[in-house]
Amino acid sequence: MRKVIKKFFWAWEYEKEEKWLNEMAAKGLALVDYTFCRYSFEECEPGEYSFKIQLLEHNPNHPKSEQYIRFMEETGAEQVASYLNWVYFRKKASEGPFEIFSDIESELKHNILIKKLLVPIGILNISVGILNIINCWFNMKEMVFVPFINIALAVLIFAGLSGINKKIKKLKKEHSIRE
Repeated sequence: MRKVIKKFFWAWEYEKEEKWLNEMAAKGLALVDYTFCRYSFEECEPGEYSFKIQLLEHNPNHPKSEQYIRFMEETGAEQVASYLNWVYFRKKASEGPFEIFSDIESELKHNILIKKLLVPIGILNISVGILNIINCWFNMKEMVFVPFINIALAVLIFAGLSGINKKIKKLKKEHSIRE
């Protein structure tokens, strides 16, 4: 039986999303598909699978991404879904702990990739919001609510980036200690 749950996570909350997917698996529901805010689950043995999410540098159909996904499959992981450059993997829990990042450098690279995704989106939203406010001001139009949505979204993104930046700083410090 398939169960669909609609839920939203910000890009910087991928660990929270992973935790939720693993909690669902512990309850006997394994992710089998994902589209924007729509998770499809099928019944499984409780705790049968562990889940991980990763942002790839390229689209999952790109040769480099396909090569990486094949590598993950060789380690026992299975790609169950992808959305844009995000890939959802699962692995049988009986095979031991499921880790995607084998070292600090790969985890650091992943978080920098998320930052590179979010910064332009944040800048675009704040720019569009400011331009719309200026346009309304100079054209003596009534101030509309839409520009403030862009600015609020930019503020949310930059707040999320703050957490990613802290994680990057911590990983860089840990990496330098281990060198």
